[in-house]
Formats: sequence, C-alpha cells, structure tokens
Amino acid sequence: MAENEKKSWLRRRSEVAIRGGLTRAYQTVRVDPEKFLFQLRAAYGLPIATFQGVFSVDLMRIDDAGESIIRASMKMAAAEGAGFGLGGLLTILPDLGVLSAITMRMIQKLSLVYGFEMNTDEEIAELWIAAASAAGVDISRELLEKEVVNRFVPKVSQRIAA
Repeated sequence: MAENEKKSWLRRRSEVAIRGGLTRAYQTVRVDPEKFLFQLRAAYGLPIATFQGVFSVDLMRIDDAGESIIRASMKMAAAEGAGFGLGGLLTILPDLGVLSAITMRMIQKLSLVYGFEMNTDEEIAELWIAAASAAGVDISRELLEKEVVNRFVPKVSQRIAA
C-alpha cells in the first residue's frame, strides 16, 4: 500500500487504464474453450469430453492437432502480413495488433490441445509470458509471482507491439 501511495496520480491512472485495456483485449481475442473443445472433437476426431481427457489420448494424435493449429496460424499470419503490408508504414499498428492476436490465440489453442486450461490469473500470466517468449522477449521464471499480473503484462504487450 505504501508503494501505491508513492506513485503519482497520472501513473496510477495510466496503469489502471492499460490493465483494463489489456483485460478487454484478452477477452476479445481469447479462445472460447467450450467451442474449441467441440472443434477438436469434430475436426480432429479426438475422443475427449473435457480437456483433461487429452491425457488419455495417444500423443501422436495430439501432436498432429497441434501441428495443424500451428500451420493454420502461420497461414493466417502470412495472409494478414501480405494484406497489411500493402499499406506500408501506415498500417503497421493494426498489423502488429492483429499479429499479436493471432499469436495469442495460437498459444492458447496449443495450451488447450495439450490439456492446460487457463483458469487463474497465474495461468493467464503464463500465457502472456509464452507470448512474450514467442516474440523474443527474455523472461525469467521469477516473474510468475503476483507482480506479473500487476506490472509485467503492460510491459509485455508494449514489447510485443514493438
């Protein structure tokens, strides 16, 4: 609480706004686990009723689904890059936003395919860390504490956007 009092009013308001924006952005681009579970059963023929059921499925079948998700995300990113690339520097901000969304959705889908649901703040923070690692940001494991959610997420999103 004493640390919170040391921050200026503007900094506190900025952090709250960024945190709220990231939360809304995550809610917009996140994968709906129930719909994705239905898609896994239909598209890949996986005999699962819950994401915990993937642990009883042959790993080769799970890997095939994971590779398919990666290929689809790569195709989507290539099409998006080609489309926004035609606009040159004028479209760099939307390009980065859409690419970040594609990356975040791919990582979340891969997590779900391998049976890891994101239900807690710590698990969502791990998702952000995976996205940052995919973008080349060097991260240590000690960031998984409560400070990740409060301070790290805005910094990661800025670096991913850069």
